[in-house]
Amino acid sequence: MPSFPYAGAIRPAEQSPQKIVIEESIMKPDYADDGMPKNRGGALLPWMIEVKSAKEIEKMKAAGRVAREVLDIGGRAIKAGMTTDEIDNIVHEEGLKRGAYPSPLNYHGFPKSCCTSVNEVICHGIPDSRVLEDGDIINLDITCYLNGYHGDCSEMFVVGEPDGSTKKLLQATYDCWILAMEFCQPGKDYKEIGAIIEDYVTKEGFTTVRNFCGHGIGSVFHTSPNILHYRNNEPNGQMAPGNTFTIEPMICEGSAKALTWPDEWTATTVDGGRSAQFEHTLVITKDGIEALTGKIESSPLQFWEIESKFHQGFWLGNTERSREKAAKLTSNAEER
Repeated sequence: MPSFPYAGAIRPAEQSPQKIVIEESIMKPDYADDGMPKNRGGALLPWMIEVKSAKEIEKMKAAGRVAREVLDIGGRAIKAGMTTDEIDNIVHEEGLKRGAYPSPLNYHGFPKSCCTSVNEVICHGIPDSRVLEDGDIINLDITCYLNGYHGDCSEMFVVGEPDGSTKKLLQATYDCWILAMEFCQPGKDYKEIGAIIEDYVTKEGFTTVRNFCGHGIGSVFHTSPNILHYRNNEPNGQMAPGNTFTIEPMICEGSAKALTWPDEWTATTVDGGRSAQFEHTLVITKDGIEALTGKIESSPLQFWEIESKFHQGFWLGNTERSREKAAKLTSNAEER
């Protein structure tokens, strides 16, 4: 049998045994035991989007806070010589400490507690024994299930110091994401998000992935609306207060076409070019949008936040309340 035509330098390595969460105190999603989600969210049409109650949004804030804490801890552990499996061990344990189940674990059979997507891996990279090297870029994708609700976020990290091409890719990815989130408010069409992203990254010399999208989220991991990160005319509804969803553009140096590995999860670019991604769980409010997985008091301030063309410092939303909070957190981070 011919060998698989891997596109870049990343190859699958040895995986440690799949974990099982046995703690009875931790609420588990309906797929934890058999890998099969039972609750699909109930939407019959793509523009039918759940409106969360104030109580549900509070639970999502709690789940989002845990996901942010775990993501920040995992990010601090990333360094040359570390394996992605070791990162998975860290975030698994940190989530459990906070009473949360790692949402990716056994979701449709996914074998690990987070996704670690290195260099040309677009998304769904499976943590394994590969050692991180200077110059690698890695997306760490964390979702935590706390008291019946998911909080989903991801961020880029650089192993060592970024060179010019790395900074350009990560900055363009971050800035298109900021532009897309700034657009959001009640009454806006979800389909418009994609054009904002594609138009910006194309101008910057990059491409946007079409195979994967953002999604509605809540008690169900993935539901309506689908958030497409490219220009489209899909009838995916209008934003309304109480909608919760993710925006998570995957931006590539070369081709945005995806190559799926034999593990049926890992997706890389077809040409081996690098890919980058950022993600928040978001909620539409009566006066805009806010991040439920936003940066917190201990979060590090990254170069893309400092050097953004569109919003300098932490971004927590486009409401007056979130902007005031973000400015305070940014000031404190600059003083640390």
